[in-house]
Amino acid sequence: MKKCSAFLLFFPLFIAMPAIPVHGADEPPAWAYPVVPPNLKLPPDDGVPRRVPNSTATYTLTQIRDRFVAPVWHPGDHPSLPEVVAQGRKPDVFACGFCHRSEGHGGPENANLAGQPASYIIQQMADYRSGARTTSVPKRNIDLMISLSKAATEEEIRIAAEYFSALKPRAVIRVVESETAPKTYVTSWHLASLKTGETEPIGQRIIEVPENTEQFANRDSRARFIAYVPVGAVQKGQALAASGGGGKTQQCATCHGAGLKGLGPIPRLAGLSPSYVFRQLYDFKSGTRAGVSSALMKASVEKLTVEDMIELAAYVSSLAP
Repeated sequence: MKKCSAFLLFFPLFIAMPAIPVHGADEPPAWAYPVVPPNLKLPPDDGVPRRVPNSTATYTLTQIRDRFVAPVWHPGDHPSLPEVVAQGRKPDVFACGFCHRSEGHGGPENANLAGQPASYIIQQMADYRSGARTTSVPKRNIDLMISLSKAATEEEIRIAAEYFSALKPRAVIRVVESETAPKTYVTSWHLASLKTGETEPIGQRIIEVPENTEQFANRDSRARFIAYVPVGAVQKGQALAASGGGGKTQQCATCHGAGLKGLGPIPRLAGLSPSYVFRQLYDFKSGTRAGVSSALMKASVEKLTVEDMIELAAYVSSLAP
């Protein structure tokens, strides 16, 4: 097990990913569902103020870890945060901006909400609350969304949905086709590069990592990501999305609109995290993501292979949001 001291202040235990994880036909790929080991103990706050590039704000490590605090590093980038987004409501309604960031872009471990239809966001909360939307692995940070959906009021959900929906989405992911990817470790429900310069064969995987792990750990809404995907994945995904693969799936634009930027209550796919997109496709196929419109998605994904899902995810992530 390797340690990178720059990150110990945030995530003290690193679990290295195997070069090409082996999984059964019905087992979710570990690279797409990185799970933080249970009972982790974080080191104490050292008292050093945290900063991010191009911001005069400072936050303590305790504040950054506080689920009832959504750091605002760049107040000029977005409107004032509603109370439920900025601080939530104790004891059970965490600040929406804690995970999804002040600008709604989130990270590989959760949804990018910026510019998504408010009605869609509200419906997802209803699906979490009813139990219709779960996930394909036993333990994920989706548990937080399920508990929050049950504690939040309809008014809080509406206010948060309208705030995120009004935000302008921007490109935060650079898709790189490659035969290799950096060696990674699991941290806070997503992967991060070991920064040793070591690489490994990418195989049939998507390896999505923050460009600057510490910046992302500080919950900076300007953090960016690199997604390494297999060579040729983007073009193959484009062909599959455009044609449906001769009956393998549906043409994505039929529901998700031109450029896959969303259509009415149907969400935007363009520019989303490919790790997140892959998980949604996999969860629809496994039946763990149900709810409104799930039957349409289930029919669209039931013939897709893991390789198909990787290619579709790589393609949609490469699009301008």
